[in-house]
Amino acid sequence: MTTSPAQSPAGSPTTGPSQSPAGSPTTSLIFGIGIPASAGPNDDPVALAQEAERLGYDFVSAADHPGGADPSYDTPTMLTWIAARTSRIKVASRVLAVPFRRPAMVAKLAASLDQLSGGRVILGLGAGYSDQEIAAVGGPAQSPAEKIDALAEAIQIIRGAWTCPGYTQDGRYYSVRDLEMAPRPHPSVPIWLGTFGPRALAVTGRLADGWIPSLGYRPVEELPAMRRRIDEAALASGRKPDDVRGILNLTLRLDPGAEPERDTVSGSAGEVVEQLRDLLGLGFTGFNFAIAGPDRIAAMSQVAEEVLPALRSAATAAS
Repeated sequence: MTTSPAQSPAGSPTTGPSQSPAGSPTTSLIFGIGIPASAGPNDDPVALAQEAERLGYDFVSAADHPGGADPSYDTPTMLTWIAARTSRIKVASRVLAVPFRRPAMVAKLAASLDQLSGGRVILGLGAGYSDQEIAAVGGPAQSPAEKIDALAEAIQIIRGAWTCPGYTQDGRYYSVRDLEMAPRPHPSVPIWLGTFGPRALAVTGRLADGWIPSLGYRPVEELPAMRRRIDEAALASGRKPDDVRGILNLTLRLDPGAEPERDTVSGSAGEVVEQLRDLLGLGFTGFNFAIAGPDRIAAMSQVAEEVLPALRSAATAAS
């Protein structure tokens, strides 16, 4: 892949646009709530997001699965509607699958929503998990390695569209020529990646502002080594490891009698706090919670009142 030297962002043409300082994370903890994109008669994603905002959560997020027989909303459209009906809380895609959309149009989408929402967008991206889902919407058939290389090219185009007038990039998977796009986000929209394999983790360290893996996809014991892979890639590309914030996506169930599950933190509020503190010790600075249980809003409130303050106090004491 090549970029036009005259229009390349700061840094090497082979590494793509440089990272905006505004995309760099702080050490403060942040907490998000996963909002289902289901579109059944009784589903109300806006009400859930408004309650999350009232309770003091930092962001809401939504997964990206445009196909399927069950009714569901398009993720960018739903997040736009949520942003229009809230005032403070950020909106995050968790994560947009790159094979579904042209990268330049994703750049336009994110920049537009960021401006309209007052700078409240987090652009989560992924390489595309399900080959069947990609094929169903007309996406390309790619090997796992090709998906990761395409993800890297897409990020470079998105950042180029945001930072460079007349941006040109000739890639194996994605190319743009003399791309002009305005308005541009100032500061840059943070890009978070949901990645797991060594090749993808290296791309995260080299190009992303955040890492948002999901609990259960790999054993917990492997998470520190995965984080080291990101840090090594960040250092090798002239960045700092702290430039890539770690956010762990997990299911949370406040139920002392719940059976253990790989992707779930469960128990009483005190037990949940202890488990989450252990996970923070693996290098994460926040969580995205999928709240389980019959009354999601009540559980969100209990977490906000009994779990989050204890985690913030523990982080403050440790700093």
